Amino acid sequence: MIDGIDSNLNILVMELRHLRYFIALAGSLNFTRAAERVHVTQSTLSHQIRQLEEEIGQRLFDRNGKRVVLTEAGESFLAYANRALEVIDEGLGELKQAVAPITGTVHIGTTSTFNQSFLPDCVALFLRENTTVKIVIDELSADAITDGLMAEELDIGIGYRPELQETIRFEPLFNEELALVVANKHILATRKRLRIAELHRESLVLLPKKFSTRRLLDECFNAAGAQPNIIAEMNTIPAMLGLVVREHVGTIVAPSAIAHHSIPVQVIPLEGPTPIRTHGLMFKDAHEQTRASMAFSALIRNHTKPGMYGARPAQGAVVF
Repeated sequence: MIDGIDSNLNILVMELRHLRYFIALAGSLNFTRAAERVHVTQSTLSHQIRQLEEEIGQRLFDRNGKRVVLTEAGESFLAYANRALEVIDEGLGELKQAVAPITGTVHIGTTSTFNQSFLPDCVALFLRENTTVKIVIDELSADAITDGLMAEELDIGIGYRPELQETIRFEPLFNEELALVVANKHILATRKRLRIAELHRESLVLLPKKFSTRRLLDECFNAAGAQPNIIAEMNTIPAMLGLVVREHVGTIVAPSAIAHHSIPVQVIPLEGPTPIRTHGLMFKDAHEQTRASMAFSALIRNHTKPGMYGARPAQGAVVF
């Protein structure tokens, strides 16, 4: 330890130029060359070094005629000065990068539920502030989103909690209860609430079994001892809703999926058990996120509000 200098020395009281001048002179041990390196006159450099030595209370250089050498105190201080400037320069670099325009492409995989209104709203808001970023969105099944993340073809997934994927990080946003949807003239249209068991032998159109939502519903049917009459399977919600308004058939979807469809239907909550999906953000842990993808994820979190689509915050969700 340098006499009179302990680990509590407040480097902040020194001006950064003092440290830069000291390091330049320590590197060349020549006032003329050091002054040229930091673009000041030799007299200015000499004056700044004396100020630094006075503030520290130690001589950092010995001057024997034209020969300049580091003192023991100077040798010890050089390591701290280099370390301090490295940290400061790194911080300044981060700040400069933070204010620079965000560029690049963000690849997003999402379910149709998010892609109808919520995600277009978020993309519009994001692009107004980040005109040099390109957003690429693929509407996919939940399983396809997981596959895309695993293959690093997607930066962000937006959809339901994945099933047993240890390498996929899921960040919950909100929970949403699935509900029965029927046409206004359907025999169940006047019901305020319905038990899953009451769907036994009821005609339904559902997503195919490859969809995680369908697998969840099948678990609910089994738990309630219900065996509905699945008269059709369709892989898009608009197609299922189209059948609902044309035939005496119901479907089970998230209310948010029909929030922007102007069709004459009734939404009936289900219970015993209630099918619930957790919506959220998904990332592959090993896939490095860019500034653009991190900024878009932050906007998604900020745009998620309690009560949207009648949903409620998920446990552990980040809601602002």
